[in-house]
Amino acid sequence: MTREEKSVVIEELTAQLADNTNIYLTDISGLDAATTSNLRRACFKSNIKLAVVKNTLLEKAMEASDKDFGELPTTLKGNTSVMYSETGNAPAKVIKEFRKKSEKPLLKGAFIEEAIYVGDELLDTLVEIKSKEELLGEIITILQSPAKNVISALKSGGGTIAGIVKTLSEREG
Repeated sequence: MTREEKSVVIEELTAQLADNTNIYLTDISGLDAATTSNLRRACFKSNIKLAVVKNTLLEKAMEASDKDFGELPTTLKGNTSVMYSETGNAPAKVIKEFRKKSEKPLLKGAFIEEAIYVGDELLDTLVEIKSKEELLGEIITILQSPAKNVISALKSGGGTIAGIVKTLSEREG
């Protein structure tokens, strides 16, 4: 690979790092062609982009990026594949599901909306991260719950203040 070709790859990687808020570094070495194809298919179905990268070029792209990748460059040893996703926990879920049948991919580290996770032992933690959509759904449910209680109390309390207070206090106790 010529110096110019390397520069182009570094620029492309830097752009991908800038465009994505959820980046996973994994090791998929040793997977045979069929297993790798299955992993790529699983990633595609979950809207995850999977790319094998050269460590030195990715490290230079990380250095050129505006983001602070903290300890992540120290994980760039051996084979490295990058997973880009719009959803923070999607790659972790794919990795966990895939590892039911295979020892890999191994999680080297992840950059999730500015938070840095290093090490395969954090896979379960990453699976549990909620997406923005999941959090919004929970918040809306929590906010709707008191409103539903008040509306229900208004209906069952006979329309009087005393009846509403009595209904609400019975539900709390």
